[in-house]
Amino acid sequence: MSADREQRWIGFDFGLGWIGVAVGQRITATATPLDSLRVRDGIPNWDDIDRLIKDWQPAGFVVGMPYNMDGSENEILVRANKFRKRLHGRYGLPAIGVDERLSSREARQQMGREGSSLHKARLANVDSLSAKLILETYLQQAE
Repeated sequence: MSADREQRWIGFDFGLGWIGVAVGQRITATATPLDSLRVRDGIPNWDDIDRLIKDWQPAGFVVGMPYNMDGSENEILVRANKFRKRLHGRYGLPAIGVDERLSSREARQQMGREGSSLHKARLANVDSLSAKLILETYLQQAE
């Protein structure tokens, strides 16, 4: 495995309509949002993810775990965890879950907008900005 690949990770903000995507690396612990992936009821087109893996050749994945504010679990968390496990099983790479509470709110604040005023294209951008924040959280903690 090349040194570059060991440093590169892909982050995901799992959702039922969109999955936000970001790519980052350990050297600077920073990430860049990519185009969000349209999904059907939380099920991605695996060909889209195959292309991401081929293009970026990551060392692993980080998936946001959407716990409730009180730390309890919910249905979307169960589905995000299933997605994380499928990533690991399909690609044989580490797939780390990271608490993502408030990442979407922070992403909307960074965009200077409220979620209710965003149209669908902007919502997809919020998801990838959230994926960036989730991935950076992991990269900064992993230093």
